Amino acid sequence: MVKRKYANKPDWTRVLSKKFTTKYIKNSSFNGYASVICVEKVREPLIKNMFGKDYCLVDDGYIWLEIVPLEGNYVITTMYNSNKEIVQWYFDITKNKGITEEGIPFFDDLFLDVVILPNSKVLLLDEDELKEALDNGEITKQEFDMAYKEAKEVMESIALDINKLSDFTNRYLSELMKIK
Repeated sequence: MVKRKYANKPDWTRVLSKKFTTKYIKNSSFNGYASVICVEKVREPLIKNMFGKDYCLVDDGYIWLEIVPLEGNYVITTMYNSNKEIVQWYFDITKNKGITEEGIPFFDDLFLDVVILPNSKVLLLDEDELKEALDNGEITKQEFDMAYKEAKEVMESIALDINKLSDFTNRYLSELMKIK
């Protein structure tokens, strides 16, 4: 089933204490929402193994920056460790995006995800979930094809310039941290 996900992550049980802020941004390089979750305390760290190495994705002092562009069918979550170093960029491929009456950005997750690591390694995740959603009639063939097209575009354009991606996300992290 297509899941609606909210930038403030209200059901994030791993995180015991957090601070959240969000802002609408429109300039020459971006039009959309940027949100920050500053994780104060977790029940336990979240660790994932990628390419044979363990990566801690959330722990005390970590920051998650979520960028929701109004154009395109993706959302970028940048995970920073407690030293404000990028751990990874996580691209959710999306069906719909919007904002709640309370001003919280949300998106409908279309299963397929792209992970980009600071060392330029790229992973395509959850292809099996996307295929299963198509087989079960949860998504259309058009949505299935769009998800792959969007993921391919992320991998072939955005993922190619790690410095540009890093500068982009660091800019909005800095901007949102000023208003906290």
